[in-house]
Amino acid sequence: MNPRRILASLAALLALGLLLHGPIPQWASYHHFADQRGWLGIPHAADVLSNLPFALIGAWALWSVRAQPRHDASLAWHAFALALLATAAGSALYHWAPGNASLAFDRLPIAWACAALLCAFFAERLDARCGSPAALAAALLAASASVLLWWLSEAAGRSDLRAYLFVQFLPMLLVPAALLMRLRPRFAAAAPDMAWWGVLLGYTLAKGLELADHAVFDQLGLVSGHTLKHLAAAGAALWLLAARRISCGSPR
Repeated sequence: MNPRRILASLAALLALGLLLHGPIPQWASYHHFADQRGWLGIPHAADVLSNLPFALIGAWALWSVRAQPRHDASLAWHAFALALLATAAGSALYHWAPGNASLAFDRLPIAWACAALLCAFFAERLDARCGSPAALAAALLAASASVLLWWLSEAAGRSDLRAYLFVQFLPMLLVPAALLMRLRPRFAAAAPDMAWWGVLLGYTLAKGLELADHAVFDQLGLVSGHTLKHLAAAGAALWLLAARRISCGSPR
């Protein structure tokens, strides 16, 4: 069967599953994070400051991508680097004063990062057109719309995360499926399989730590699950970008 049809079918099944499931509300205690400690006048300091790695990795990635030869996925990788920088700012803003208003600025760059990453992956492995300005713009617009739909549902008093969850988990579904189908890189500078499996593992770990925020803090005392979630997600991005840089043969 054509890999494109398989991937499109998987995306359609995910969308159908979410549609049939019905609204998925944001739980009431979402903004009540385990680590409430401040430091040097910074509220919720650990959750705020643990976003610094996203800024550092995003800046390094932006410089790294610009220093490499241009190819079909270059624009998408630029967008991913910028999304990491925006994630650092948006997440720090949210954790400074948690609430639905600031959460929109946290979720928006995360959705952009997911969209850009999927465009980069498919541009490298499936079709150069996936990395085109038009395709990337459409993906980023859809990602933005998913956050807007959640925000509007909250404002209307009927919280529904389905569109945002679709954008967030689509790469977690399609990337491993494509890797298992042996979709090989179309050029030498593409990120290797190991890099993609690593980022999937890191992101899965990050989601687990997010859900175990209070349990981790109760056990460790010094650090919460949400703080570790930021570090795990940033580490996954660094793993992917570093592996890709090595594959490009760039000087260190």
